[in-house]
Amino acid sequence: MLSIRFKLIIFSNILFIVFLAGCTSSSSPVTPSEETKPIQATNTRQPAEITKTSLPTQTQHSQPIETIIPTKSNSRTSIIIALPPEDTIIADVLTVEVTGNPGAFRFSVEIQSPDLGCNQYADWWEVVDEDGNLLYRRILVHSHVDEQPFIRSGGPIAIDADQVVWVRAHMNSTGYGGSALKGSVQGGFFLSELSPDFAPDLADTPPLPDGCAF
Repeated sequence: MLSIRFKLIIFSNILFIVFLAGCTSSSSPVTPSEETKPIQATNTRQPAEITKTSLPTQTQHSQPIETIIPTKSNSRTSIIIALPPEDTIIADVLTVEVTGNPGAFRFSVEIQSPDLGCNQYADWWEVVDEDGNLLYRRILVHSHVDEQPFIRSGGPIAIDADQVVWVRAHMNSTGYGGSALKGSVQGGFFLSELSPDFAPDLADTPPLPDGCAF
């Protein structure tokens, strides 16, 4: 009896193993090639292009810069201060705005100048005709060290709307030579090349500054 029971147990175990083997073979094995691979997100948004726009700038002359160059002489250090050339110490006229009526216009003039104080500053702007005759001069009674560029108005200026004139500025230390505007009230004023030698005698023509406040 014991042997028959033992045989039955063995036979049932064999059947169970065969059943498990059949179930395993019916399922499809997952191979490494069929495994789910991570999906990489594709960025379809293109980076925006940054365009730099260069704005037009007007010629400006910086204030004088002292360059210190150490040298050695007889074992002692001496200092040489190199000052900027005089042709950089000039006053530029940047813009002109006009109000009023023919024969009595009022000009508002914007000036850029390397002011340092009463020893170096723009001391006037003026309106000159094409023949070099002084039509109007606006005296500047003080320097504009901390106000650059600056605007000062003057008038009345006795010209017609279509009369072509020059508007230029003057430095007390170096005279004329900066950028000037040429044009008319009717047609507008534009940057034009004007020689520093144009009507140089006007530098001594009244009205002239009688002092500098600061």
